[in-house]
Amino acid sequence: MQLAKRFLGLFIGLLLLAATPAVAAQGPLDQARATVDAVMAILKDSSLDKQVRRERLSATILARFQFAEMSQRILALNWKSASAQQREQFVALFSKLLERNYIGHIEDYTDEKIDFVKERVQGNRAAVDTLVVTKSKEIPISYRMVQEGTEWMVYDVVIESVSFVNNYRSSYGDILKKDGFDGLLARMSEKLTELEQQNGIVTEP
Repeated sequence: MQLAKRFLGLFIGLLLLAATPAVAAQGPLDQARATVDAVMAILKDSSLDKQVRRERLSATILARFQFAEMSQRILALNWKSASAQQREQFVALFSKLLERNYIGHIEDYTDEKIDFVKERVQGNRAAVDTLVVTKSKEIPISYRMVQEGTEWMVYDVVIESVSFVNNYRSSYGDILKKDGFDGLLARMSEKLTELEQQNGIVTEP
């Protein structure tokens, strides 16, 4: 996958998508704009130790993702052929991998400027287009969202015209062809264990 080249954009993108009840009745762009302040407050709270800050960021940000739809889009036709148990395992592993891969790096955010360009809403689907302005470039990021009640939930992040979902679909598709669904789940579980060991995370039994 080419996600590493878009790392900055992705973790800034994650910053924008934290859930906050105060904006529940607003549209997708307003929800994204308002939640920046909520996440920044966690990052700037000097009274929090590293572990507590990370836990709060994780709980807040991951609550904005629609992992079931994201997983279904990543797996495409393989989702239909998977058993209910395999689907459940995939969603659980994928959400954990996303957390372990990116949440810690959000703490490295250094006040890049974020411009909210526009929102495009069609029924219960929307895209919120933004620009992340760094010292050297502007990074276009579009958040693909689905409405659930008054909440707008993210199912894809498109960074510099490259879809987060499509990247994973390509990578996981190769594994599925070679090792099957159970093989993919095993690989994901191994990767999760590796990331937790690298970060010194102890998983409770």
